[in-house]
Amino acid sequence: MKISEEKREKINEQILFILYTFSPRALFTYHIAQEMARDEEFVKKLLLGLKEKNLVIEVKKNPKGKDYLKRSKWRLNDWVYSFYKTKQAPDRT
Repeated sequence: MKISEEKREKINEQILFILYTFSPRALFTYHIAQEMARDEEFVKKLLLGLKEKNLVIEVKKNPKGKDYLKRSKWRLNDWVYSFYKTKQAPDRT
């Protein structure tokens, strides 16, 4: 079954919102998929697309500097986080 490009974009927006909500923590693909109730492989495919667009950063090392062998963590790119933060601030006029 194919998912339309419009629906993919909405799912991408959900992924970005989840990463913004948990920021500055990086999340494993599994946790993002679990939050969205989506298939992990599908979410990973979308995350790789977001990485190509320079919206998310893939973290391949744990806090001790060792490489993750089979999984990755994801976080928002700094400029994307700043953009979301300015859009979430209440308008004070």
